Amino acid sequence: MGNDVPLAPLEDACTVVLLRDGNAGLEVLMLERPGASSAFAGAWVFPGGKVDPMDRLGPDGQQLDIIAAAQVAGLRELAEETGQQLQAQDLVQLSLWTPMQRLPRRFRTWFSIAQAPTSEVVLNPGEHEHYAWLTPAEALARHAAGAMVLAPPTWVTLHHLGKFATVRDALARTAIATPFSYESHFLPQEVKNDAIPSTPEPPTGVMWRGDADYPQPARRGARHRLTITSLPWVFESTVEH
Repeated sequence: MGNDVPLAPLEDACTVVLLRDGNAGLEVLMLERPGASSAFAGAWVFPGGKVDPMDRLGPDGQQLDIIAAAQVAGLRELAEETGQQLQAQDLVQLSLWTPMQRLPRRFRTWFSIAQAPTSEVVLNPGEHEHYAWLTPAEALARHAAGAMVLAPPTWVTLHHLGKFATVRDALARTAIATPFSYESHFLPQEVKNDAIPSTPEPPTGVMWRGDADYPQPARRGARHRLTITSLPWVFESTVEH
C-alpha cells in the first residue's frame, strides 16, 4: 500500500482495565478472544469496544462530548462482556491510543482503569472464551514465554501498571497524571538489499512521539518504541517516567 493512500477514517472506542488487589499484589482482568474471531483472534485483551451512535446521546437526548460518549461505550461493553457494573465516576483515564498506520480500520481508543466491584466474571458467549485475574508481571511473563497473545497497547498498559502495588495506588497516581497520548507509527523497516520484496514485511514494532525515528523526530538517539521482532518484546522510552 503506497504512501499516497489516505488513512482510514478514525472510529472511536473505549477500553476499561479492571483492577483488584490479589494475594500477589495488583491484578488485572484479562479476557481471551476466540481463535476464529475476526478481530484480535486468540489474543488476551481488556474489556471494551467501539462507540455506537446511541452511546453519543445523553439521557436528555443531547449530544455528549467524545470522552463522555467513550465512557458510556466502555461501561456498556464492560457490562456485556463481564457482567461488571460501574459508573462513569469510577473510571480514571489512563491513555489515548490512535493508530497512524494505514490499516483497514482505525480505532481511536480511550483506556481507563477502575476498581472491580467484584471478582465474579460472567463472560458473553462467543465474544470471549476464558478470563483470568493476573498481575501485570505474570501476564507479561506468559507473553514472553509464548503462552499468551497480546496486542502492543495491551502490552504497554500492563508494563505501566506493573509499577503499582495496589489498586488504591494505581487510581490515585493515575488520577493526578496527564493521560499519555500514543499516536502510533510502525517502526521503519531495515533495508537489507536493493531487492523489492514480493510481499510486505511484517512490522518490527511501533513508535510514538519522542522517538528519534518518529515523523516528528526528537533528538538523536531518543527512544519511545516497542520492538516486537522476538520474545520478549522490548519497551524503550526516554520520554516516560
